[in-house]
Order: sequence, then structure tokens, then C-alpha cells
Amino acid sequence: MRGPFRFLPAIIAALTVLFYSPALPALAAGTEKLSFTDTEEEYIATHGPLRIGYIQDRVPVSFINDKGELDGISRYIFDRVSRLTGLKFEYIPLPIGDVTYDFIMSERLDLVSGVEQNKENHNARGIVMSDPYFTSRKVVVGRNNLEFSYDANLSVAVPAGSQTIEKVLAQTYPNFDVEVLEDVKTCFDAVNSSRADLVIQNQYVVEHWIAKPIYEKLKVIPVLGLDDEICFSAMVSIEGGPGTPEEEGQLLIGILNKAIAAMTEDELGSYAIQAVMDNQYRYNLSDFLYRYRYAVGVFVVSTIIILILVILLARQQIKIAEDKADAKVKSRFLSTMSHEIRTPLNGIIGLNYVMSQKLDDKERLKDSLRQSTVTANYLLSLVNDMLDMSGLQTENIKLTLRPVDLRLVVSTVSTIAENSMSGKNIKYNVRTDLKWPCVLGDEVRIQQVLLNLLDNARKFTQEGGTVSMMVRQTQDEEGKVVTTATVRDNGRGMSEEFQKHIFNVFAQELDTVSKGNQGTGLGLPISRRLARLMGGDITFVSERGEGSAFTFTFTADPSQLSEDEDEPVAQEHIRILVAEDNELNGEIIIELLSDAGYDADLAENGRVALDMFSKSEPGFYGLVLMDLLMPEMDGFQAAEAIRALDRPDAGTVRIFACTANACDSDRERAFDSGMDDFITKPVDMGELIKKINQK
Repeated sequence: MRGPFRFLPAIIAALTVLFYSPALPALAAGTEKLSFTDTEEEYIATHGPLRIGYIQDRVPVSFINDKGELDGISRYIFDRVSRLTGLKFEYIPLPIGDVTYDFIMSERLDLVSGVEQNKENHNARGIVMSDPYFTSRKVVVGRNNLEFSYDANLSVAVPAGSQTIEKVLAQTYPNFDVEVLEDVKTCFDAVNSSRADLVIQNQYVVEHWIAKPIYEKLKVIPVLGLDDEICFSAMVSIEGGPGTPEEEGQLLIGILNKAIAAMTEDELGSYAIQAVMDNQYRYNLSDFLYRYRYAVGVFVVSTIIILILVILLARQQIKIAEDKADAKVKSRFLSTMSHEIRTPLNGIIGLNYVMSQKLDDKERLKDSLRQSTVTANYLLSLVNDMLDMSGLQTENIKLTLRPVDLRLVVSTVSTIAENSMSGKNIKYNVRTDLKWPCVLGDEVRIQQVLLNLLDNARKFTQEGGTVSMMVRQTQDEEGKVVTTATVRDNGRGMSEEFQKHIFNVFAQELDTVSKGNQGTGLGLPISRRLARLMGGDITFVSERGEGSAFTFTFTADPSQLSEDEDEPVAQEHIRILVAEDNELNGEIIIELLSDAGYDADLAENGRVALDMFSKSEPGFYGLVLMDLLMPEMDGFQAAEAIRALDRPDAGTVRIFACTANACDSDRERAFDSGMDDFITKPVDMGELIKKINQK
């Protein structure tokens, strides 16, 4: 909430205490007996429901609610008038925009509400007007950077049908250029997009609209000396005369005026407060996505890229299986993909749900986005590993040793585990005793083993059961850190016979508890192989009907995280040429580079990149990020052509492949074409900046 209305919630709270006193229900009960003439009494007794036309797009003053009915301040007042007079009302929405006399007559409307009490309307033929039943202030809305002055030449957007505003502006502020638009929303959109400078509207309507995050650039300028005095008008025949509808209209307006006079300012104020509080703008998912559009956009795009890679890899392996005419291999591979990928995907989906439920908790949203990014990176690493399934089957696996923060690893896998277990109402708890929280190890492989053990515990534990994980550390005689993680459940346990084969490939034990969710039989063999590569092992104890406990140990050297591990910064200012044919990917990498402090230009394919580089001054570009698969000229050809140019920087400018192709053959071909390094998508900006800094 901005401008002078930032104090509105406090004012509303105070007024609520004042207006909603014990005397208020009696005030609104409608038990007062108004004095009517015999003619008026007869009119009330004999007349059927009066058809009232109302404006349908002025929240919270007059609008159509979710039930398709009139709601807002106007509805409270109309119902009160009905109780005071005994008249019955039928509410008819008026079309958005100009409302013609012919429309009113064709719809047989007895009254039109929301008409402004002014000289022009009062003197118009065919209109009989009541006293004002509601008065409020009009305010001006403009962009935050607008220099406002009544003498300036500014454009004002007003919704169709606002003839009074048009006339007042023409007479009082002749420098303003009035533009009539379709409705209130269109007016706000016009100001928000700079198509118009100002919009003028009722203060209650304005406060509702500017609460929407998309209008965060707008501000209220409460300096326009113009009040809304809203009344009823009875539409009568233009000819008029005794015994005609004009006489009946005058009679009806007289009855309404008595009811209007009976309503106190406190009573009308209470209606306004109640309508504002009942119809405050409520944030929805689209508002959240707009407010955090950049972070959510990067997360969504990364997730989509990962899912596409998963699909492509699955298709590739299916093709291999079909070529070998081995349906069993195909089935087992697809099951393995499901087993290894489903858990982090469940975590991402769960975190998305958490974010949608915590839209107003910024710290929780930041934490969930961080956890989502970690989980997405883990999923991407799994995809990279699956590029070489034969490596997993033949123990041809290489560990990537880097400083690992085991506290973050345990927190991440626990978040994923809790989200997946919540569907079965399984209680999960974790305890840690980490004397050396940072060790030199393979973070992805450690996460993979822990998640596999936790997911198995979830699958073989009945609904309402318990799963726990204890992580502790000791140090051996050589000074290496031995980390032990024990995952315990009170599920069904395993038979003695199955325990003999549990680490065999594709080994499974089916029962009614796990039916339909058995897994592939590959997770434990792969996890044990990884544990042994890390200098440890996986052991277990299990008793049928009592549960199981799996213990994962691995050995690593103690380490520590470097101070700039998570926040690499640019060490020099260089200009980067980005060759990327996908428009969205191009926009993302340009924005990421800009945030990191680099200037960057985008070329939509290799030929354009070659042309931009050849026309630039020598040394203008310090780096080229080259996608590999592009139309007209691919990245390999473009790199070769740049290296062949007759200019001093052709052979010295650094060229990095930046591609979703992670195969060894593509990497080798990139280096053969003259490229200096190889970056895989999604781009790890920390890793990219490190490579840029390494000259």
C-alpha cells in the first residue's frame, strides 16, 4: 500500500471498533417506521419489484460477485433502503461503458444507480434524480516517476460513461487531454504501460486496484478537489406531464429520499468499511509469479530443460533396447529412470506447493527457491550420469571430489524426503553429529545414496509409520573422516531369504505393502557400488514385521569451503558475444551475464555471430559463448570461421561452447573446431565466471 493510503488499514481498524458498536445491529435492523403519505403507502403496497440498473466493475463500490449478484457498498445501502421503505428491488447489471437512454427503456429499468448528482444530470430531460445516497472522494493515480502538475499537458484515461469527469476536466483543467477507454482496468493498464499519464477514479476503487502487484509502479495523488455524490435516477418519458411516468418517477424518488435522509453518516460509513474489508484484494498465484517472475522463470526454465533431457535420454535408451530386440532391458531401464528421478521430482513439486501456500512469507519463499535450485541441480547431475549407463553397470565411475557441506546435503535430502513422506503421513526425523561438516567428496553421489535409502524406507513403511536418519562422524588413524548415515524405519522388514539377494541387480521382494511401488531393484546395487568407491559400504539389519536399518559409510579427507565458493565475481570488464538461436535461452544468458557485471550482445545463429565479430574493432569482444546446434551456421563452423579471419584477435579471443549437448564426442569436436572450453546448460554462473577469470 502506497501514498496517503498507507495508513488505511489502521484507520479501518479504528473505525471498525467505532462503527461496529453494540448499537450498530439495531441501526441496521430496519425497524424504523418512516412516515409516508397515503399515495406513497399505496405505491409501496401495490408496486412489484423495482428493476435497478447498477455499475458492475467498481469494486468495492458496485460490482458483480462470484455468485453473479450485486455486491459492495451499493448493495448494503440498497438493502437498507428496501428495509426502510418496504420496496422490493431486482438488480440488473448495466453494460460496461456508455449506457444509452434506449437501453434503459428497452430493459424496463425503474431506477439507475451510481448516477452523479450534478447540475447537468439534474437538468437533463427524462431523468428524475434523488438526493445523494453516498459521497466519496475522487483521486488521481499516476506512475511513481510522474512529475504531477495541474498546469502540465497530461493525458487522463477515464472509463466510458464518465461524462461528468470529462466535463469537469474540460472546464477546470483544460491542459489535460482526456482519453475515453473501455473500463476501469483498461484505464489502469494504460497508465501502467505509459500510454496515459493519469487515471481518475473513486478512492475506494483506486485502493482496491493498486493493491495488485502488477500496478506496483503506480501511486495515488489525492489532490483533486472533486467528490462523488452518488444518487438514484428514475428514467421517465421525455414528454412528461400529469398522469405520465414522470409523475410516478417523482413519487418514487420522494419515497427514496425519505429513506436516504433516515440513514446516518455513521451508518453509511460502516457500510463502506465493511465492503472494503470484505473485498480487499487477495494475492493469488499469478501475483506471486509476477512478483518473483525472474526467480520463478529461471527455475521453471531449468526444470523444463531437465525434463526435456530426461525424455530425450529415455527415448535414446529405448531405441538401443529396441535395436537389441531386448524388451526386458527396455523395461528395466525405464523403471530405473523412474526410480532415480521420481524422488527429486516429487521434491520439486512439493516445494512448488509449499511456495503457493506461503505467498506472503518472503523468507520461506527464498528458502524454498534455494532448495528447489539445489534439487534441480541434483536432478540434472543424475541426467548427466545416465548418459553412460554402461559406466554404472561396469563400475567405470569417476568421483568428482570437491569441498562438500554435509549440513546442506542433509538439509536438502531431508526436505525432499519430508515432502515425499507427507502423502503417507509418515513421521520423519533427522539427527546429526557432524564434527567435520565439510569434507572432500562427491556431493551428487552422497545425495544419491542418501535419497535412495530414504525413498526405500518410505516405500516399505506403512501409512502413519516412522522413518529416521542419524548422521554422525568419527576419525580414523590416518586422519580421514568416516561419516556414517543410518536410515531406520518401522516398516515391514525383509525375509531372511530375500536378505541374501538384496544387493543383486533387479532383486525385489513383493508383498501387499509395497505392491505397485516396488522400485526397480537397481537402486541398492548402485548405491552400494558408489559407497565402496567412496571407501565405505552399505550394511543393513532387518526383521520381518519390525522394520529395517540401512547404514551408509564413506571415508573422506576433511576440507573447508572457500570464502568465494558461492559468490564468484568478475575480475575484469570484458564484452561477451552470445551465439544462441533460442530466443528465451538467449534472454536468460544475457540477463545472467548482466547481473554478473558483463556487457553482452546476442547473435541469433552462427552466421550472425561471425558477421558481428568480423565487423567489430579488434579486441572489442573478449569472449564468445557459442551454442553448437544453430540454423544457417552451427557453432562448430562459426568457431572455425572466426579462427580463420585475418585479424589480430581471431586466434586469441576465447570461445566457449555453451550447449545442452554433453556427449564426449561433442566436447572433442568443439575443441577440434578451435574452442577453448565447454559449458553445459543450464549454465552454472559461478562455474562460468571462474572459467572467465582463469586466463
